Amino acid sequence: MNKEIVFFPKLDTDMQAIWDVFEWISSTLGHENPGELSSGLYVVLHVILIWAPLALILVVLIRVTQGLAKRATNVSGKRSGTVLQSGLPGSVFQLIFRHTRRDQFNLVVLGLISLPILYATLELPKRIINRAIDGPEHTAFMFGLKLTQTEHLFFLCGVYLVAIMTSGLLKYGLNVYKGKVGERLLRRLRLNIYYRWRGGSGTEQRSEVIPIIMQEVEPIGGFASEAFALPVFQGGTFLTILVFMFLQDPYLGAAAIALLPLQLALIPRLQRKVNVLARARMGEVRYLSGQLGSQATTDSLSGIHSKAVGGSLKEIERIRLSIHRAKFFAKSLNNFLSSLTPFFFYAIGGYLVINGKLSLGGLVAVIAAYKDFSAPLSELFRYYQSREDVKIRYEGVDEFLSNRDHKVAELG
Repeated sequence: MNKEIVFFPKLDTDMQAIWDVFEWISSTLGHENPGELSSGLYVVLHVILIWAPLALILVVLIRVTQGLAKRATNVSGKRSGTVLQSGLPGSVFQLIFRHTRRDQFNLVVLGLISLPILYATLELPKRIINRAIDGPEHTAFMFGLKLTQTEHLFFLCGVYLVAIMTSGLLKYGLNVYKGKVGERLLRRLRLNIYYRWRGGSGTEQRSEVIPIIMQEVEPIGGFASEAFALPVFQGGTFLTILVFMFLQDPYLGAAAIALLPLQLALIPRLQRKVNVLARARMGEVRYLSGQLGSQATTDSLSGIHSKAVGGSLKEIERIRLSIHRAKFFAKSLNNFLSSLTPFFFYAIGGYLVINGKLSLGGLVAVIAAYKDFSAPLSELFRYYQSREDVKIRYEGVDEFLSNRDHKVAELG
């Protein structure tokens, strides 16, 4: 009798252990008998239920550890106090919170109010399809009133219309308010830099102050309007849509974040390259401003100065092109990864609908919700890029003001 030879007994044991974990997760999520799945779908579910969550946990732990280490370095370094050498608050967040704390609170509250309305705009289309359109002929009771199927349909459509109008008005008010907050802080910061420059001895920094006041600090004002409100609003939007997806089907909810570990791992790495280039660009712009300022005080134009200006402009062009390439690559990569997620929805959701484990309205609602799901992720990644850019610009303002000989004027 021939005895069966097992070449990789440990591998077989490991695969069985993984399969046991997969079965346990599936049964916990309400899907029994995962062994009935096709091999292709099994591989997809295997990735989104086991390896993607493990990768997400690992990436989050790495990011948190790096953040804590960086914070500890800053505390032990030159920013150990709450005030920088120039007299400015220790960070751009402290500056924003000091002068706009009440506005930031109002913006956060408005953002939180909009989240239940957002959930209603996701839930109502599913109810319209499943109950008012696709369901059998019926009567419904709303607020004590008996409605026919057609009346029920128009009632739900009316509620949906009110929900999207309310959501639009809240977003409009939120954006207008954010604009006021940003412009107000920007005016204060510009006045602060102007008074410092006018109160200094000499005019040796005349050529530098103009680009700083007009260009370098402008993104700080824009960031002030979203420093605290955007993470709360967009993060809340992200979680609201994710909860909605999980309530429709846990498999689809897990599929929605399957590629998130890749985004969290790659985007910050690309942003660090952009930060290095941004610092180089800021230094080169300062150098060019100095060259132009020195030539403005002389009557003759030397060949050396012309060559220096031309070389500086060429270097700025090179750096800016490198920044554009890095930023657009990060944006394209993020968009590509986001566009892959619907593949999971069609594969998994279609299988569940065919086997009667998910309604068609639920699948349509999840696919429609994902169109809004990618927007907060993109906004959060854009926020991360803006935060890093603003930190560099804030450091540049601190460096400029630190070279002055007198005390910082209070922001009016």
